[in-house]
Amino acid sequence: MSLPSPGHGRQGTMNPSNPLIVQGDGKVLLEARHPAFDETRDFLARFAELESSPELLHTYRITPLSLWNAASAGMTREDIIDTLRARSKFDIPAEVSRRIDDTLTRYGLVRLLRHGEDPSVLRVEFETAYVERLVTKTPTGGEMLVRDGKRGWAIPAGMRGIFKQRMLLDNWPVADLAGFLPGDPLPVTLRPTTLGGRPFAPRVYQHEAVKRWHLGGNASGGHGVVVLPCGAGKTIVALLAMSVVQQHTLILCNNQSAVNQWVREILDKTSLTEREVGVYTGEEKRIAPVTVATYQVLTYRRSKTADYEHIHLFRDRNWGMLVYDEVHLLPAPVFGATAELQGCRRLGLTATLVREDGREGDVFSLVGPKRFDLPWQVLEKQGFVAEALCSEVRVPFDPRLRARYEASEEAEKFRLASENPRKVQVVRDLVARHDGDNILIIGTYLSQLEHIARDLQAPLITGSTPQRTRDELFQKFRTGAIRRLVVSKVANFAIDLPDANVAIQVSGSFGSRQEEAQRLGRILRPKNRQAHFYSVTTADSKEQEFAMKRQLFLTEQGYRYSIEERAAK
Repeated sequence: MSLPSPGHGRQGTMNPSNPLIVQGDGKVLLEARHPAFDETRDFLARFAELESSPELLHTYRITPLSLWNAASAGMTREDIIDTLRARSKFDIPAEVSRRIDDTLTRYGLVRLLRHGEDPSVLRVEFETAYVERLVTKTPTGGEMLVRDGKRGWAIPAGMRGIFKQRMLLDNWPVADLAGFLPGDPLPVTLRPTTLGGRPFAPRVYQHEAVKRWHLGGNASGGHGVVVLPCGAGKTIVALLAMSVVQQHTLILCNNQSAVNQWVREILDKTSLTEREVGVYTGEEKRIAPVTVATYQVLTYRRSKTADYEHIHLFRDRNWGMLVYDEVHLLPAPVFGATAELQGCRRLGLTATLVREDGREGDVFSLVGPKRFDLPWQVLEKQGFVAEALCSEVRVPFDPRLRARYEASEEAEKFRLASENPRKVQVVRDLVARHDGDNILIIGTYLSQLEHIARDLQAPLITGSTPQRTRDELFQKFRTGAIRRLVVSKVANFAIDLPDANVAIQVSGSFGSRQEEAQRLGRILRPKNRQAHFYSVTTADSKEQEFAMKRQLFLTEQGYRYSIEERAAK
């Protein structure tokens, strides 16, 4: 390992000056004020999940999925256990070391491979006869595996995704080495200059992300997830992948604004023409060699019992690659279609693999394992994303509203705290503090946002704002014609506002870590000015509790929140 070790960490020794304590239940405690905090945090993030981040001691948990993602990225038992031991105050409990070893070694004990020239079946290979006996006796193995001659096993090719899903539930992470069917060919090259005449060249880490995803075209590559911060150029990663694969591509993203942005980038930075790039949304449906669609149109149906009317898009072309933008938001029906399309190369893009529905395992099975992950702090130090200061501004309740809050049901308490009227004055003060900056005010509750928009005499964009109006307002913000914009949750995803350098969050979605990450991402495009992210919360309330959960992901990435307490007036 290249990571320096602050202590020797030999088995049986104690190193009280080290930053870690590994507990028997798999939790890892990290001293937040230790000199080696940053590098140790980056090491832990590769194979463990951050659970809590109070000021002095951060808690991580080592899970099977986090270990399997690490294994798929090439981390070994020695990488993890030896470095943990070298950085721990005490030796690692024997049961934790054994659990890490057992979990890591399960990855790839079951493998899927091509079955000669027959595309209708896939061969299933086991590391040992003992593994074969265990797997074939599981409900999944007994139901799906069929004998292939006297000694071999196989599954129908159409069951490839379902088999991997179910095997993961049985703690058998499958290494999918079956490769891919060829999609229709499509020549794609990247332009050395954009249509506007600006020089264009992908960054080193974008090339590296595609290299690790594609793996030279061998059977173990061509599927998986690239994790990069908002503003780090995930779209460019996809364009690079398209230029490597050279086949028809279906791109799925979160909303119409994202579709427009993808089309602009494709036409601006590749050799593809307007005729070769289609869109499939609620407004327009034109399928082309590269088609950009929304998750919403694919999951549309007239009633809960009706069929999904547009899911056929997955089968309307011989796609060679599927790109899932914001893969952490992949809807359940798209998981179903993805399970059927395992013969296509699959690239997931996201700033965070955290899913609020707990379906990270389905992303691992159906899209692929995490192939590349680069923390925000690394890119910030290299100047690729803006340096950001994060602040939580805590506002007290009016005494009369506090009494109402205490008497309310739990669900109502969160909304009362989120819409605390005293937040309006805080927003005024912050806007005045950043006079001359480009400011986004972001929230969840429309009545609150309408009040703030009137108070600031600023435009408001919500889910009901017509797309043409949204595009016009975003363009005015980009050009500096307006410097303040109030936006609802539509601003969480895939909006390219490179000049925004201040975000004021007045309300959020409970403890959604992914939303916190996306909102900070609105202001991380590189610029010459400091970026500021303010989260305005009501002190001593449910909202403050959820704010601590929301901040977990950013804390893991190296951002720290300063606390600003507002006194009652």
